[in-house]
Amino acid sequence: MNKQPIREIEALLSNVSGIDDPLFIKFRNDERKGVRTLLRRFEKKVEQETLLHEQFNEMLRYEKALYQEGYRYLAGVDEVGRGPLAGPVVAAAVILPQDFYLPGLTDSKKLSAQKRADFNVYIRKNAISYGIGIIDSRTIDKVNIYEATKLAMIQAIEQLAVKPEYLLIDAMKLDVKIPQESIIKGDATSISIAASSVLAKETRDTYMKELGLKYPAYGFDKNMGYGTKEHVEAIKHEGIMNEHRHSFSPIKEIVS
Repeated sequence: MNKQPIREIEALLSNVSGIDDPLFIKFRNDERKGVRTLLRRFEKKVEQETLLHEQFNEMLRYEKALYQEGYRYLAGVDEVGRGPLAGPVVAAAVILPQDFYLPGLTDSKKLSAQKRADFNVYIRKNAISYGIGIIDSRTIDKVNIYEATKLAMIQAIEQLAVKPEYLLIDAMKLDVKIPQESIIKGDATSISIAASSVLAKETRDTYMKELGLKYPAYGFDKNMGYGTKEHVEAIKHEGIMNEHRHSFSPIKEIVS
């Protein structure tokens, strides 16, 4: 009896739900090396998807608890750009629907550039609402980076088209009249905060890349304003610009 071509089996596996699927079990009886390779690849894919599903559910624990208390609109809030020598601090606030599902979503710093870009598009498309807050370097110098971070977060919250009933914030307390919880490493433990971290980082990275096109000597498109050796050398040779934070070392030692 002729066996199914391996390419045909590969196509069929794309519609198999899991390793307990009757079709998958049937293919286990095929001794051909090519089929064995396909099955091992499929098993690894299922295992990875299961891990991502479990991770996603674990990162929903704050949200689930609040949904059970009757809250509906939860905003995750996070920022990026507290440490760089140049550019703004950017925050995002995101309200996700209760049925939101994006396996693999986590702290934006742990995602590849391509994955982060794809997730950014998906989150913006599927969120109930999102807001972005941007505080420039001059304001950072005036009020300090900690206060500027809070201003960016509040600005992001105020831009939400839907008023949040509760805030989940990454390691920060805000002086706003909205119930809130500050979560250490929230971008890796809360889906809502993880989503906001992706939007904040993509927004800031885009800003710095555009700045890099205007001022290529500083390498902003690569260092995102952080104090790399090349960036510090460029500051010494090209000088300090408005986008630099004059209150940050080593810039403050140069301007003083």
